[in-house]
Amino acid sequence: MSALSPLAATANVALGGAVGAVLRYQLGRGMTHWLGPQAVTAFPWATLAANVLGSLAMGLLAGWLARHGDGSGEQWRLLLGVGLLGGFTTFSAFSLELMLLIERGQAWTALTYALVSVLAGLAGLYVGLIAMRVAG
Repeated sequence: MSALSPLAATANVALGGAVGAVLRYQLGRGMTHWLGPQAVTAFPWATLAANVLGSLAMGLLAGWLARHGDGSGEQWRLLLGVGLLGGFTTFSAFSLELMLLIERGQAWTALTYALVSVLAGLAGLYVGLIAMRVAG
């Protein structure tokens, strides 16, 4: 199968990114409804959830592409990995919220948030990769 044209590649990223951004927004709304505004203001639960779920999904995608990536692998990587998961995960929001916690004098909360985000994200990615290797 031939490589995607630059226009087709861009369209895949844009479509995936739009869907990912909407999913991220709805996750934030859902978490606020579930936990309440006070809880999601005190700790960035929705961003943490998006980063961990996105890392798990990225692990599943990377594992699937490594095992089954044929000629369409690049299209799926662009649509789902770069686009959808790029729009869904929120590292820039993570950085902003981490800085806000620090500026509010909540150093321990900021440290906890940073450590849990990074470690749980790595764990999610690892679980996704292992799941795809086992499913093999």
